Amino acid sequence: MSVPLKNQTLRYPARSLVILTGLPGAGKTTLLSRLYGLDAAASDPVVVGGTVVIDTHQSRNRWAGRLPSAPARVRRAVVFATHFWRIGRSVARGYPVIAHNRGCSPLVLYGFALLARRAGARLHLLMLDVAPETALAGQRARGRVVDEVTFDRHRRRWEALVGRVRAGRPVPASGATVIDRSVASRLRSIDFG
Repeated sequence: MSVPLKNQTLRYPARSLVILTGLPGAGKTTLLSRLYGLDAAASDPVVVGGTVVIDTHQSRNRWAGRLPSAPARVRRAVVFATHFWRIGRSVARGYPVIAHNRGCSPLVLYGFALLARRAGARLHLLMLDVAPETALAGQRARGRVVDEVTFDRHRRRWEALVGRVRAGRPVPASGATVIDRSVASRLRSIDFG
């Protein structure tokens, strides 16, 4: 469900893992960059005001040029494993974490829920919902377009997840907030505690 913002702020408990998810090209990295001043060239997560901010581009940058002869599928798997490990490590250390994740596969979401639960935290989804055409335009604008088959898989999973959340079933997350780009543009902070 879409929610009105109070003072342009979203609030979560201190022991939270917030996964910012949406279709590729929806604007997730743009939102994190605006709120937390992320550097597109960074290769490590950043800590801002006690919150660990993790974007997939950080792991992608960490591995850039290091696996030149590996197939693209292997490179993607290594980047995702690094991203997942960084999220788990940060949550286990007791930090509130907000992390970008474009995938909304049930298996991945249950993995995030398990990481959070093992650390005594809770998983929350912050879902940036845009039309597929808007997401495709976002991909073209950033110069990195997901192939049609992959995008269609993301779209189907996204629609199923949004449907479950709107029906009041955010499982495996403790809760979920659906926002559109208009709400995202008014968002000024994400607070923990």
